[in-house]
Amino acid sequence: MSTLLWDSSEKLRALLGELVSWKSMTLTDDERQFPMKLQSKLLGLDYFQNNPEHLSLHAADMRRKFLTALYKHPAAVKTICLISHFDTVSTEEYGELEPLATQPEELTAYWMERPNDLPEDALEDLQSGEYLFGRGTMDMKMGLALHMQLLEKASVEKWPVNLLLLTVPDEEVNSAGMRAAVPKLLGIQQEFGLTYSLFLNSEPVFTQKPGDTTFKVYSGTIGKIMPGALFYGRETHAGEPFSGLTSPYIASFLTRKMEWNPLFQETVLGETTPLPVTLQQKDLRLEYSTQTPYRSSALYNVFTMKQTAQEIMETFEQTAKIAAEECSKAYQSICRANRVQAVGKVRVLRYEELLRHSIEKFGEAFVEEVKADVYANEEWDDREKSFRVADKLIIQSQELAPAIILLFAPPFYPAVNSSGDELVEKAVVFLTELAEKEYAMPIERIHYFNGICDLSYVNGSGEGEGWQSFERNTPVWKDVYSVPFAEMAELQAPVINIGPFGKDAHKRTERLHIKHAFEQLPFLLEQWMKQMKP
Repeated sequence: MSTLLWDSSEKLRALLGELVSWKSMTLTDDERQFPMKLQSKLLGLDYFQNNPEHLSLHAADMRRKFLTALYKHPAAVKTICLISHFDTVSTEEYGELEPLATQPEELTAYWMERPNDLPEDALEDLQSGEYLFGRGTMDMKMGLALHMQLLEKASVEKWPVNLLLLTVPDEEVNSAGMRAAVPKLLGIQQEFGLTYSLFLNSEPVFTQKPGDTTFKVYSGTIGKIMPGALFYGRETHAGEPFSGLTSPYIASFLTRKMEWNPLFQETVLGETTPLPVTLQQKDLRLEYSTQTPYRSSALYNVFTMKQTAQEIMETFEQTAKIAAEECSKAYQSICRANRVQAVGKVRVLRYEELLRHSIEKFGEAFVEEVKADVYANEEWDDREKSFRVADKLIIQSQELAPAIILLFAPPFYPAVNSSGDELVEKAVVFLTELAEKEYAMPIERIHYFNGICDLSYVNGSGEGEGWQSFERNTPVWKDVYSVPFAEMAELQAPVINIGPFGKDAHKRTERLHIKHAFEQLPFLLEQWMKQMKP
């Protein structure tokens, strides 16, 4: 039998340290290089030296790649897909300690000697000796390390099940890696004669409230959709304010209606989505002048469980119409008090209505030219491009102003839930009982992972009318951004997320619980896999 490379807590910890040291911030060259390094690492396993065709890199976007590594048992058909992402958020918040941000052992040791600049809760965890600090330790290179350990053990011990490791870039921004991987999962299934029986992600445990240290297993993942609004007023000189209507004034009415709006909140299986908040609000002008701002944009965050894009858009439109009416009344009241004529009443349009108006007025070729002109600006991200397409269209149709144009902006994460599935329910029971027996460790089952993750792109429900509203009202749909709804619907297997406990993801104090990550969870996952007959 081969010597195992990652079969102890010490070896697993060293593996994590190496993975974290390979910087992989989203949208950097390091992110592009990471899967090549990982491929080389996995080639150190005897199984992939003997079966190199089972280890592959695949194109995502922007010259980025995702990696698949398949362990296939000769007699097995059913397959567990192990999903992770290898990109991380940036490290600039570490300041002068940024060089240590991806050196977890060194960073933790440094803070042990100089703990003065840590907040109290992080300082307590540091001094307990129970946590390892560093970017990516928690979110989520530990999950990848756990999957690599499972893959190695399965290949050496010849577990009677297939394991497909899939690790992708870009989960932190647009999930471009996972969206690109969905069709490839179908291709691999056909090529090797597999049947997916479970999608296992190992995103870390996120606290439900401050001070929460309970280990959790998630039988689904929350959805996320981003309604956006382009506010188009009427321009004027700052010295003649009543000759126009500023877009920030219009925006203020909708933003007040959207922030913490309970109409968007859902409660399913006893769990409730966070309330909506504003993610971005800005003037679309690129320079300062004494011309009043008349084009602004706002982006709102909405979490979902059961609601479709169509239902979200209907609620968004209802909210916007109330805001527009209140804005118009307040504005007209000011105009009457100052004995001036109002420039108009604010109307509300969906992007699909603006698009239809533009095509009827100018033709499809004009619209395509507008889009191409926007897409040529590589420095703009998908959200900026969404607003700029709508902006350029309404500039040519100012008879519609003043107006609020409603749209969706990427990314979009469908909610997925496998609570009640027999395999998932058995997993929850097995893990709960084993954790209590071995470690006296309680496990809480959560129905919706509250950090959003790539499980959103498997076990899909198909396109359907509910999600077609997203397509019709996303200005960059298909050209720049798309979701493989049809392929997702073919990946019909339950989902579960079982990952390590940590704290402060995306913060300077990101940290991983050492015993849980390197001792308890590896044991639980291995025992579960060995008894499971997927």
